[in-house]
Amino acid sequence: MAEGSSIESISHEQRRFVPPKDFAAAAHIRSIEDYEEQYKRSLADPDGFWAEVAADSHFFRKWDRVLQWDPPFAKWFVGATTNVSFNCLDLQLQRGRGDQTAILWEGEPVDAQGRPRDVQRITYRELHRRVCRFANALKSIGVRKGDRVTIYMPMIPELAVAMLACARIGAPHSVVFGGFSATAIVDRVNDAESHVVITADGGWRRGAIVPLKATVDEAAQASPLIRTVVVARRCGQEIAMQPGRDVWWHDIEQGASDDCPAEPLDAEHMLFLLYTSGSTGKPKGILHTTAGYMVFTAYTARLVFDLKPDDVYWCTADIGWITGHSYVVYGILQNGVTTLMYEGAPNFPEWDRFWSIIERHRVTKFYTAPTAIRAFMKQGPQWPNRRDLSSLKLLGTVGEPINPEAWMWYHAHIGTQRCPIVDTWWQTETGGILISPLPGATPTKPGSATRPLFGVDAAILDKSGQEQPANSGGYLCIRRPWPGMLRGIYGDEARFRRQYWSEIPGVYFTGDGARRDADGYFWIMGRVDDVIKVSGHRLGTAEIESVFVAHPKVAEAAVVGFPDEITGEAIAAFITLKTGIAPSPSIKDELSRHVAHTVGAIARPKVIRFTDALPKTRSGKIMRRLLRELATKGTVEGDTTTLEDFGSIARLREEES
Repeated sequence: MAEGSSIESISHEQRRFVPPKDFAAAAHIRSIEDYEEQYKRSLADPDGFWAEVAADSHFFRKWDRVLQWDPPFAKWFVGATTNVSFNCLDLQLQRGRGDQTAILWEGEPVDAQGRPRDVQRITYRELHRRVCRFANALKSIGVRKGDRVTIYMPMIPELAVAMLACARIGAPHSVVFGGFSATAIVDRVNDAESHVVITADGGWRRGAIVPLKATVDEAAQASPLIRTVVVARRCGQEIAMQPGRDVWWHDIEQGASDDCPAEPLDAEHMLFLLYTSGSTGKPKGILHTTAGYMVFTAYTARLVFDLKPDDVYWCTADIGWITGHSYVVYGILQNGVTTLMYEGAPNFPEWDRFWSIIERHRVTKFYTAPTAIRAFMKQGPQWPNRRDLSSLKLLGTVGEPINPEAWMWYHAHIGTQRCPIVDTWWQTETGGILISPLPGATPTKPGSATRPLFGVDAAILDKSGQEQPANSGGYLCIRRPWPGMLRGIYGDEARFRRQYWSEIPGVYFTGDGARRDADGYFWIMGRVDDVIKVSGHRLGTAEIESVFVAHPKVAEAAVVGFPDEITGEAIAAFITLKTGIAPSPSIKDELSRHVAHTVGAIARPKVIRFTDALPKTRSGKIMRRLLRELATKGTVEGDTTTLEDFGSIARLREEES
């Protein structure tokens, strides 16, 4: 943890938006009073509250005890048996949703008229058949309950089928994002001790084939643990198939039965491992189990997105990230609504691809990342303006704090000032959303994740564990267990204790700096590691970046600290300007004055550098670690395998020289 016990807040956002009356009238939670009453009850009697929530899910055997808490280890719904795949599929069939579309999928390639070449609408009944068939196919190649299965696939329906099939037979899955390198696959396969990899011949990204099978071949040469590679056909190009190791998906499915009863699994049976990205050390396998994660994702999805039976819901995240696990697949299908999957890039073939998908499929709930919103801002409102977005009822953001001006652009140009926005805070480790507006109840403030969800005891603490007063920055911590929480780091209990439970004893340490305002709203100020200490003042990067993005010429900003002989640390700002605005010394001066005027001279950047693209992961997160290296050393030596655009760092180096 960084030194000091508090972080200074520089945010002064005053705008406030109440939920639209017509939306609130039909919402699951219809008023802030309703929220407050249920929130108090959830903390006063958490066991009773979560038992009531879990009653909506199917259990083969009911629990003996809601929670067994031996810090830092939790067991939820102790003694129960259940199955997530059953709750996503069989339960929906029992509820009469068999003919409803479960997965609506659109591939990236388009025809000469710009229309998608590949669209699939898979009903709950058909998805159930496909999952059962593939589950039996996995059994036929020797996959058994408890075996870890690695999945490395593009955003195609088979990815969701593979996950649900693994869950059905009790084989924990480890999904590796389809943009990662062979080295990343090897690290994750070796850590999970996985013998089976499910992949595809390739996937489409920006008009080109991503050669996934070739990457798996390279990984298999480096890891003797990989014994079987199952290959789905997507792109149809010629690939190498190694006899005795590689099998086609369609071949092992041939003749497999459509009947595969879901395995009754202990509530704490491992559901999946998900490895956090960007680490240069040993992979960190976040371990999630069955019942608690199942209940938590279903419940939070229903409330935060106010899901209704006729919704067409679209989360743009790749399933390779936790957002895709929880809010493309598991949390959404348990609610019996349609989840949309899109294979490719947001700007292929043009910058209106997302908006054309919303128009074409009449999407009602849309969930994306702030970095995508800022990219759309940079291109201008003419792209969404050419499409009919009237089907939208709710917007959401995920992944990092959203700058207030990006929030306002999203509100005005995508939601046309009528859709509530849910700015959600959560982590891979939390399994699901912990802090978010409830769209029919919570008045929103641009840039704030607002208030904790039911059963979530969030607090701003100093290093000694004392709760901080309103508007005083500190460390965001969770003081009680919640059902979706991680159960450990796979094979590394000491690291689990040290990283999450030792910084401030007795509470879960999120690693984020935050403040809570006088209304009890949470404002995320950035990772604690990203706090910049200038002349003794500890400033959060997210708030400084928001000040830059509030300037009318700026599309996106990333701020890092670097050593300075006089102030201890100085601020370096990396700026992307809006389309049509050229970098110049005068704009640098203008931005420097803007920050000094808005925040104060203490936050004036020592260095401002312009770039056409900030270095980001494929999940859209800015890789500030690389920018910090560049600002400090003038070069980048750390791991760059998760970069979306490798040229972004090279162009920054050229700009410096």
